[in-house]
Amino acid sequence: MKSTKNYDFGAIDAISFRQLRLFESIGRLQSVRRASEDCNLSQPAVTQSLSKLEVLVGARLVERRASGSYLNKEGEAFYARVSRFLTQFEEALSVFNVEGGRNGARSAAARLLRSQVRVLIAIVEAGNIGPAAEQLCLSPATLQRAARDLESNLRKPLFYRTAAGTVPTVEAIELGRRFKLALQEIEWGIRELNAAQGEAITPITMGAMPLGGNVLLGAVLEAYLAREPRAQVLVRNESAVEMIKSLRAGDVDMVVGLIPADTPDDLAHEALTRTPHAIVARKDHPLAAREKVTLDDLAGYEWLVGAPGSSRRTCFANLFEGRTEARAPVATSALSIIKHLLKGSDRLTLMTSFEIQHEGEGLVALPFGPIVPVPAFGITTRAGWLPTRAHAMFMQIIRDQMAVSSVNARLNAAAALEMESI
Repeated sequence: MKSTKNYDFGAIDAISFRQLRLFESIGRLQSVRRASEDCNLSQPAVTQSLSKLEVLVGARLVERRASGSYLNKEGEAFYARVSRFLTQFEEALSVFNVEGGRNGARSAAARLLRSQVRVLIAIVEAGNIGPAAEQLCLSPATLQRAARDLESNLRKPLFYRTAAGTVPTVEAIELGRRFKLALQEIEWGIRELNAAQGEAITPITMGAMPLGGNVLLGAVLEAYLAREPRAQVLVRNESAVEMIKSLRAGDVDMVVGLIPADTPDDLAHEALTRTPHAIVARKDHPLAAREKVTLDDLAGYEWLVGAPGSSRRTCFANLFEGRTEARAPVATSALSIIKHLLKGSDRLTLMTSFEIQHEGEGLVALPFGPIVPVPAFGITTRAGWLPTRAHAMFMQIIRDQMAVSSVNARLNAAAALEMESI
């Protein structure tokens, strides 16, 4: 069954949780009959559910034979996503501490409707019921009823009333975040089916950490678009702290740049290179001609520092630990602003060797060091994340580009040392 047009992803809402559970049972047991017994439904009901699911996703998933029902290539790919969805969904309910532990979470998952989950996610993202109702084009009263039904199903409070309206509890916010990540598995599963049929390339939402992340992405995007001319990539630029929040919320798929020193346990890092910080100034800065620069020298100048929580800000604090910090009136991660303020003054800042190599025109690293900690540059993702083919290709291009940059940096350093010895 081949779809004749690109999939309408708004139709994802038409897929019910029941259909997904039945499909998982068929794939796991390799039999419609055994799946019907496992789910306590008739075989015709299971067969009908599977047929509707195949229509909704635009692909045949199961091959029926005399010996049983077996997943085809597309079915295996979609089954992996559905299994991850169901596991994450039940884990979210376990973390929420529904009654009955793991068995209770499984029972609660079977009771929940997609519409109820959609309502919770909307309220969590909007902050309260009023804006969520506008977002879903529903009346506040309808959302109130759905919210009460959800609380009844989970047998735990999810919302409380304030002067600003009905807002989610802290536990409900975390539950909504986990539900959203679980549902992304189904969306990506459908996108992968479309990509396999040559109809569309999975879009990528990319997070670029300030400075270093933006420096690398230009070359990566050129290489990726050369391989996938129909690709769609959205690049988001935020502070390090906000970028990590966006990644955990599922609003970006991966983040490239300096790996933060302190990140939640549910994130995973792939360090591609170590890139030490250096103190940077304009080329004709008064300290540039010194053979050795001291902390006392550095403390006499204004600094440009990173936003709170950034690797650059942490490194600056460590540099002046135990003594009065240098004056730092501006905190920014905008490269254009940093370069402008450096070139027109005697201000100082911290930049990594990778950033200096690519964006250091008109700037010079001062003779001070070494500076610790030495940050790592790489890719940050959610722990346990399963990339699509498009994501995997994009990540490999990042690795390849970083390998080329590292080799060039070593060659440039060797050439500089050779020149100094002449």
